[in-house]
Amino acid sequence: MTSAPHNNSFRSSREDEFWTWFQNNEHTLFNFERDQERVFNRLIKAMRKVHPDLVFEFGPIENNKREFVISAGGLKSAFPFVERLYSRAPNLACWNFTKFRPRRTPMEIKIGDIRVSPDDVEVTIQADGEKAGLTVYLRGLDKKREDQYLQAAFLLLDQAIGEYDMEIKVGFIEIKPFEQSTKFQRLNLLSLQTVFDTFMSR
Repeated sequence: MTSAPHNNSFRSSREDEFWTWFQNNEHTLFNFERDQERVFNRLIKAMRKVHPDLVFEFGPIENNKREFVISAGGLKSAFPFVERLYSRAPNLACWNFTKFRPRRTPMEIKIGDIRVSPDDVEVTIQADGEKAGLTVYLRGLDKKREDQYLQAAFLLLDQAIGEYDMEIKVGFIEIKPFEQSTKFQRLNLLSLQTVFDTFMSR
């Protein structure tokens, strides 16, 4: 991958240019559902001027405010660019800006012709050096489509513990059939959040 320039003034100007563009298009972005494809294409283009790996998420409108998430798409190499763009965000009355995909209530994942519900998943935690190794037990795991199930496991874990912790605090991730026994405590995805935080604070 081509390295980004390290000149701070150059990088700051690109970040400031993005937020100037954002404010100039604030109404359109806030109501993106009216022309979603066009708005998203323009937003992607603007974010890629800051860094090609940056992506975004919008939250629903709540109390006349909308969340805008700046994400690295799970790529640790792009984390510094998320931090820099977030640090330059303006204070806008109608927006809450968030760096990295936050923890969400896990929801069903569909990849190709497979569906994985949070109810079909349990997770164990064990030490992997200074990180947490996660084994994901999946109901209905088909070894012929293991790559798809592994991708679904990653996405469900990302929802449960958030993008930052997934990349910084998690070591190995492996998947096993739901029926397989283990000596470690098995957790559902909602319980995982609290136990993960306790485990990492040990």
